[in-house]
Amino acid sequence: MDSCEVVHIRKAEVCTRNLDLGKVICLLEDPLTSHMQERHTFVLKKLLKRRKQGFLLRELASISRILKVCGEKADEQPEYCDILCEALQICRLPFLKEKMSDELNYAEDVKQFLSRVGYLMRVSDGEVRRQAVESVKSYYSCSAPGKAPLDGPQPTSPGYRLQLLERSDLAETLFLSVAALEQQPAIKLLLLQTLQMLSSTSDMNCALMLSVRGAESVCLHMNEPDPTGLILFHSSEILWNLLERGDKSEVAAQLGSLECAISLKEAFTHAALNTSRHVDLQVRNDLLVLTTLFAENSCALLIESLFAKQLVALCTFPELKSGNPWAGKLKMTYNMEDLQMKKLLLNLLVVMSRDPATIQIFREEQVILALLTLAEPPASPSAAKPGSRDWSSVQLEELQLQALAVLATVAPLVLDHYMSCYGNVALLHLLDWCARQDGFSGQGHSFHATGGRGSKKAHMRYSVRLMRSVTSLAHKTLNQDLCDQGTIHLLLELLMQMEWSPGEEDAVTVEMKSDMQIVLAALCEGDMHRKELFGSEGVEMTVHFLRRGASMFYSGLGHNKLLLSTLVCLRTCIVGCYTAEDRFLARDGVLVLLDLLSSSPKCVHGVVLATLLELCDNQNTIPHILSWSDGGGRTAPSLLLRVWQREEEELGVIRNQHGGIADPEQPVLAPRKLEDAELMSTLDTHSAAVLEMRENPLSKIYLIFCRIGFRDLPGLSVKDRVTLSIVKRYLDFKVSEVWDEISRELSLEGVRPVTPDQETLRAARQMSRRAAEAAAAEQERVSRQHDDEADEEEALMYREMKSHWKQRQLTAKSWSNFVSRTSNYDILKEIKEKREKHMESIRTEPANQDAGRRPQEVLIGRLKVDADGANLTVAQTPVTAAAHQEGERGVTATLRSL
Repeated sequence: MDSCEVVHIRKAEVCTRNLDLGKVICLLEDPLTSHMQERHTFVLKKLLKRRKQGFLLRELASISRILKVCGEKADEQPEYCDILCEALQICRLPFLKEKMSDELNYAEDVKQFLSRVGYLMRVSDGEVRRQAVESVKSYYSCSAPGKAPLDGPQPTSPGYRLQLLERSDLAETLFLSVAALEQQPAIKLLLLQTLQMLSSTSDMNCALMLSVRGAESVCLHMNEPDPTGLILFHSSEILWNLLERGDKSEVAAQLGSLECAISLKEAFTHAALNTSRHVDLQVRNDLLVLTTLFAENSCALLIESLFAKQLVALCTFPELKSGNPWAGKLKMTYNMEDLQMKKLLLNLLVVMSRDPATIQIFREEQVILALLTLAEPPASPSAAKPGSRDWSSVQLEELQLQALAVLATVAPLVLDHYMSCYGNVALLHLLDWCARQDGFSGQGHSFHATGGRGSKKAHMRYSVRLMRSVTSLAHKTLNQDLCDQGTIHLLLELLMQMEWSPGEEDAVTVEMKSDMQIVLAALCEGDMHRKELFGSEGVEMTVHFLRRGASMFYSGLGHNKLLLSTLVCLRTCIVGCYTAEDRFLARDGVLVLLDLLSSSPKCVHGVVLATLLELCDNQNTIPHILSWSDGGGRTAPSLLLRVWQREEEELGVIRNQHGGIADPEQPVLAPRKLEDAELMSTLDTHSAAVLEMRENPLSKIYLIFCRIGFRDLPGLSVKDRVTLSIVKRYLDFKVSEVWDEISRELSLEGVRPVTPDQETLRAARQMSRRAAEAAAAEQERVSRQHDDEADEEEALMYREMKSHWKQRQLTAKSWSNFVSRTSNYDILKEIKEKREKHMESIRTEPANQDAGRRPQEVLIGRLKVDADGANLTVAQTPVTAAAHQEGERGVTATLRSL
């Protein structure tokens, strides 16, 4: 024996006794000892026997190197496979830690070790692969580890290994191993089960699987021969987990190929025709969900693979007898899984309808006829055939409501087929059934049955929605057919019936009312005869809903849509028909509109003002507008001007303290609007000034004032009169803005106008400035007049105060004299002597003088004040001498009595 060989044998003996992992690795990797298979086997078995309680965290790095060397030797030397299998069995046990800090310190070693376990799938030996998969599967086992000894190494926490598994590439490695197991179906099935567990518990694992195109790989290999049928089940579960916990867009992108479409078709066909077990029904429905996702992104591939035609044919089963032989092989047991499949197929119709290429398939397979058949009112229990198997009443209600919802989407796309199937007749028949009281009580167990429990409200909701959908296309023949069958009268009757029905108004009821009004608007728009059919009943309905006002606008139940649909109904069903307009005016409709304008939020003002403007074409509307006033005495012109002022405040238009023009260069343009106009001038768009007239209500207010006039308007304050001068010249200002935009665009493009055009632009700017100056002068005159009136009122008030004060002084002096006369006898005696002398002098006057003189008049002053307190006058009343003498005699008699 060579001396060198003896040395290495002794090293192996030392390693056996001490089991130093470093020396074991040296034994396995050293070129001089790498061929000693028996020594390797002996040492490794001894090592694993001493580690049968689990691997220490600090040893995992060395164990990982040992597994790597054994894995490299296993394909050529099968003896190492037993070592790997035994090591993988120990890997199922929790790792052991000697210190509390080991979990943190050796986290990177654990990640590398878990990745090494996945790399062992590259070993061709089936038992090694099975043990590797079982080892990973055991990580998710719910069984608790045995009780650890009080002293010595302790097992790591239960979730420690799973957390680090997510950060390793184990899931990615296992997924890449699926393709290598075609010749080992049992191990492949076990691996798919493990991948299902990995994907169902961690979003990071799903992301790792998707990074290696896991969704595509599973989809392409799920139809491989499998007598148990579990490969298809686990593959669909993995795809479902990737869809639920991974990136949905990434899953859709990986499945978006013709090969995946064909694979889905084959898998679904197999699952649909083999429904002997409950798990097969679940797989079938899961594949339908995946097909729906596929159709949302790549419907064209479904059509190209003929899968779309097969699915559409299945949608019409069992309502119609399909000519597709594949559909005839289906077996329906009408259980909950079959109900789920039917609902998924109906939902798939909506998804596929987004692709115009599917419309022809809908026509060929008579989808509309099948949906109308499914949406028919339920037959009475006595009409059911004995012994026949069919949907239960609860199931049928769900399918009816979903069929109506699908029709609302699909019917407008195949309108000719809808009309050929007498869709309007079926729809009106269903509405008539909804209006009848026949004891039907909805169960309300599905999404589409929301709010319909115990009634037919859900059926009416989707019936009206379907009618709104088909009438919104403005198809003349279809709308005429509906009107000929009395739809207008029926909808008006249903509207008022719901309005006066007892109970609280919920969101479903409000939605139905709004949809009915939209249908009425679509039917009556542009047709005078239908507006006459709308008649007084429709006017009463419209006024009634307008009187409700905007108090519930932000209730969250849809009253905002109801208010807007009422206004739309007014504009399309009443405006333009003089008889309907006169009825509307007779019912004080214009006054109600103005009340709505004063109380509604800003977003409604544009619609209300547009409606008022159209009503102003009727000359009878003007007196109604001028006669309106709110509870505070505000008139309609004042209200319109107040809306104008608020709009200018929101736009940021600069005004002075009186509301007048502050900048004659930009009389109605805000600074930020000027910046927007400069930006839009660089783009190929419409004029900013013209677009602004569409957006804000200023142009509508201007046109309304053009109808009612600008003079002798009642109830205007000074600020209103100042604003009115701007409104009067609004059109001139907007024309000037357009000229400014033209000049700005020419300047930006570097174009110099010819001399006549330049003079025209200059004249336009001067005209605008003169108009602004004229408006400013008028506003100044109004303000000055107001100030003068205020000064005059103030002076009048001071004169009145002075007169009242003088009167109080005279009254006080008279009272003082009266008190002094009655309280002091000497003064009273003196006054009596003066009166007697005066009377004696009067008696001695010649008679001819008495005849030639007019009776003496005594003027008694009295203040007179008007009712409004604006004017103060002094009234003088003459009193004749005779009356005066009679008064003197009365005074003398009084004095004598004293």
